[in-house]
Amino acid sequence: MKTDKLIAAESSSELLEYLQKRRSVSIKLMTEPGPNRSQIDTILKAAMRVPDHGKMFPWHFIVFEGDARKSAGELLMRAWLAEEPGALPAKLNFEAERFLRAPIVIAVVSRVREGKNPLWEQILSAGAAAQNLCLAANALGFGTCWVTEWYSYSEAFRKSLGLDERDNIAGFVYIGTPSQLPEERDRPDPARVITFWSPDTKLNNGTGYGQDGMGLPRKGFTF
Repeated sequence: MKTDKLIAAESSSELLEYLQKRRSVSIKLMTEPGPNRSQIDTILKAAMRVPDHGKMFPWHFIVFEGDARKSAGELLMRAWLAEEPGALPAKLNFEAERFLRAPIVIAVVSRVREGKNPLWEQILSAGAAAQNLCLAANALGFGTCWVTEWYSYSEAFRKSLGLDERDNIAGFVYIGTPSQLPEERDRPDPARVITFWSPDTKLNNGTGYGQDGMGLPRKGFTF
């Protein structure tokens, strides 16, 4: 099978500069237009071109566009109501309009496949797919915001989308045209998170970074 020239080690100063300036765009700044079907296809083809040990393809994508965003909003509202039976109408309306905040919303779903390759590696591949998705949309001139929010973890909403116990939502990527340039955000000090290893080297593991009130990744962690 003939293919175009594969890029494995081709120098690109433009790409390097692009990656060093990458920035998420607040959903509040999303406006029309969003990507069309052809552009969405291009974005998703890039999303699927990620490291994937064993060719497991441990992910899939759900695209919400047009009126489907409103239909999904109905499911969001019902899921919220199932968890909060006493929710006020204003809150329910807010949840129903979540996917209307951007022209396109794409769910990146990590789906565990049966095989010998570790679960963790499959999950990491889904995260890489989400990042590639964002970068591809950016390269087409669109802003992106990768979020999870409560509905990524809502069993009621997950089931309403047809997901099962093998699926975990890596996130929802909102895509649109930025109404203004986003402001830069704080980045880590490289000296605090990068270690050039040698025997007896103390690791620069970002000690001190974090936010008060955030839960620990799993039981047994201590600071």
